[in-house]
Amino acid sequence: MEQDSLKSTYTLADGNRIPCVGFGTWQTPDGDVAYKSVLAALRNGYRHIDTATAYGNEESVGKAINDFLREGSVKRSELFITTKLHNQDHGYDLTKAAIEKSLNMLGLDYLDLYLIHWPNPIKFRDCWAEANAGSWKAMEEAREEGKIRSLGLSNFMERHHEKLMETAKVAPVVDQIKICPGIAQTSLISYCKAHGMLVEGYSPLGTGGIFKSTLMQELSAKYGRPISQICVRWSMQQGAIPLPKSVNEDRIIENSKVFDFELSEDDCKAISEIDYEALGITPQRNPDENKF
Repeated sequence: MEQDSLKSTYTLADGNRIPCVGFGTWQTPDGDVAYKSVLAALRNGYRHIDTATAYGNEESVGKAINDFLREGSVKRSELFITTKLHNQDHGYDLTKAAIEKSLNMLGLDYLDLYLIHWPNPIKFRDCWAEANAGSWKAMEEAREEGKIRSLGLSNFMERHHEKLMETAKVAPVVDQIKICPGIAQTSLISYCKAHGMLVEGYSPLGTGGIFKSTLMQELSAKYGRPISQICVRWSMQQGAIPLPKSVNEDRIIENSKVFDFELSEDDCKAISEIDYEALGITPQRNPDENKF
């Protein structure tokens, strides 16, 4: 279907549907800030909420989701909720417990999407492939039990996916990676598409650095749109599902107004080639070098 609103969806390889724009909660503090921002997002039309155990805000995110559902304007089936496996919890037994903990923290009966957050955290660096295989088995079982509807990955490169598929019975349907101006990840997006995975793009606003870009300022003037909307629209036109994040209701609304304009092909190319390092934007972390 045409992507013309926050309710528009893509069909995942497993047949489930995922809204074309999500609301991110990375670096959103637990408590009142997370609660109010998620509630504001839901009340303003977002239907796709992304969190993670590592963010430390699942409880507040879940409270906002459940309070919104109690308002009665939408059903649980109309929402799409994602969380992710903590880096300390890889392996079969730890993952089984982690899934139950996330469900309890969020106050939900099931998750729409559950991701392995990082392919090879430092705790499992010497046995990452075996640990991922165990985690994936636990996730597959949770899917069979109705606790998870779709399974996916985050920050996985090609080699990590290929190793996982040596033992996986259910293929991942999503890879969530960093996509923002200057970090287009075209090769990895093509790989994911070829292997039946949609790509979600976190940090679509470049964690703020992109607002210093002269090009983005010029494009903002050209299209009559704030830079944030240019970023989110560009991410969508790259074939990704952007996950913009804000704790300010006006910004939350602003980030969603991206369905009534389109960037030219030349402008998309220019955005892809922005010198992100000059703007102080950190790249996608190399999983082999991180200390997580």
